[in-house]
Amino acid sequence: MSYFLDSKHKDYANADGSMTAEQKRECLKKFEADLISPAEVALWNRGASNAGYHYLGCAKTFALMGQAFAEANLAMLNSPHEAAENPEQDQPAMAELIRGEMAGYLLIPNEKAPETFNAGFSMYIAAWPLLKQYPGQRFQSGLPGTWMFAQPVDKPLEKGYSDIEGGLGWWRDTEYATETPKFIMGGVAPDFVEWANGPGAGKGRDWDMPNGKYAVAQLSPWVLWPPDGLNLKQGTRGEWFGYGYLPLPLTQPKTTTDGQDIPTGNQCWTLFLNAGNFKGPVTFFTPYFWSRNAVREPRLAGHLLDARPSDPNRALQMETQHIPSVQATDSRGVTYARITPTQFPSDANGDSALAHRITSYNRQALWDAVQAWFDGGPVASGAVNTDGATLHEFPGRGGATWEIYPDGSEKPEKAAVAWTSFATPFAPDRTTFGYKWNPQWVTRDESANRHLVVLPEYFRLDMNDQRKPVWSPATASEVPAETGLADVRFDRRRRGPPMTYETPSDANSCWKTPGPKAGPFTAHLGDGSVVTYSWYRFADQPALLNADMTDAEREAIQGRVELLHRHWTKDRDYLSPPASGELADLDPALIVTPPPGLEVGYVPIVTRQEPQ
Repeated sequence: MSYFLDSKHKDYANADGSMTAEQKRECLKKFEADLISPAEVALWNRGASNAGYHYLGCAKTFALMGQAFAEANLAMLNSPHEAAENPEQDQPAMAELIRGEMAGYLLIPNEKAPETFNAGFSMYIAAWPLLKQYPGQRFQSGLPGTWMFAQPVDKPLEKGYSDIEGGLGWWRDTEYATETPKFIMGGVAPDFVEWANGPGAGKGRDWDMPNGKYAVAQLSPWVLWPPDGLNLKQGTRGEWFGYGYLPLPLTQPKTTTDGQDIPTGNQCWTLFLNAGNFKGPVTFFTPYFWSRNAVREPRLAGHLLDARPSDPNRALQMETQHIPSVQATDSRGVTYARITPTQFPSDANGDSALAHRITSYNRQALWDAVQAWFDGGPVASGAVNTDGATLHEFPGRGGATWEIYPDGSEKPEKAAVAWTSFATPFAPDRTTFGYKWNPQWVTRDESANRHLVVLPEYFRLDMNDQRKPVWSPATASEVPAETGLADVRFDRRRRGPPMTYETPSDANSCWKTPGPKAGPFTAHLGDGSVVTYSWYRFADQPALLNADMTDAEREAIQGRVELLHRHWTKDRDYLSPPASGELADLDPALIVTPPPGLEVGYVPIVTRQEPQ
């Protein structure tokens, strides 16, 4: 527009080309008069719509702007000698920008526990926005998490990878992501043939191929579980999120599975949470999720988590698969990179506590008391018995394998990030792991009630003492302008509108027959989605109708869960509380109250999630 005005109305400008406000107004009046002819004004006065008049003006304006833009470009292309004659106007060639990623693991060593503590685990993990702005669906990273495998019978199975992982984070298939992390369950069937992330959430979204979408049963009558992941309260900035898995004897062992001579164990691995606004069991993996894969491959029978105890010595790591980066090489051949602003929680001293009270259990912690209760004994409180628990201590060591490398190559040239130049692992006490930060390279973000530490944003590709390439932190002023990195924006990028998750609606499906007892209801979540849910009798929820259970077996588990609903409330501790710090909250919209008459033996099941 400015080029057009300057070229057509130079008589309004001063000698140096500048224009006062009054000159600009006169120029624009002349422009409008030239643009709309008297005949067109007369047409409008005879009845053309106001919208039509403005549409005409816009059309003409954009046409002239396009003409002016083309003329300006042609003028530059046809006058190459001007740059040579005016060297002071030369502009340096900008470097090529190469999109890439930062990825790798942060390793969190913890001391081993005796093999007898093989009935699950719990821990507290800091929940915080890893990136200052959610950049889009290529971003994938967990916060610190673990992998719980079945304890081997004699030696690990070959080609039988199967575990419970998941945790807090962001994933490429997260449809309603924000800066705040979500939680998924992450049950993995052997060799990833299917997985289960929560009630109604598994591998893919095709209900003709369930692939784990019926693997998790809803247990709590007070918490909604969206298929996109369990939401935390928006704005969480480093509070502890407590969770763990302990087995409950909700079912009976079986000698056959799917009519085959394959046994199914009775370990219902149950997710317990300790959050600010909810405490207790939420969901569990049905034993059939594991044993059905032994029907497919009989060598797995008796080796999976339906029947085997857990291995107490689990890795604790933070797995990051994609943090956006851009790199460029300047005219001297030096390569620089920039990452999207990445941050960690911080206390008043500037230190970050990331993991706390990593605990392993034996059956004395919970199983024994619950089994005795179900057999007619005294009520089990549900609180873990600390006599059956052992804490994993932190030695204060740690490692990092983060690398920065370009996209689009089968074997990209990877170089390690010089993590220890700005981060030092430490244990502020024997049950807590965290980092101290080099104030030369990190900055403090104190824009909210809880502090954050922002990592270096720029890096330079150097050689270390072993003559291997390494990304050293750099200040913004050290990065040449010709790289163009200072102008890079890490904006949100989506593949398209958020997907609507919807369960089968056929009248004969397990979602409709026998179907819910109340609903549908809706809840508006902090991630911008709306979930629709209904109340099902516990034993009639779709997961249990697809768990290879007879009517009698479902009625038996119904009775046990009614005991839990009567005695295990949501406002007292089940896991031992953290020794310090605050607890993170679930999204308040996920906390619900059963309708009158459905307080015991009924659970809320989400059937749809869509944009608000």
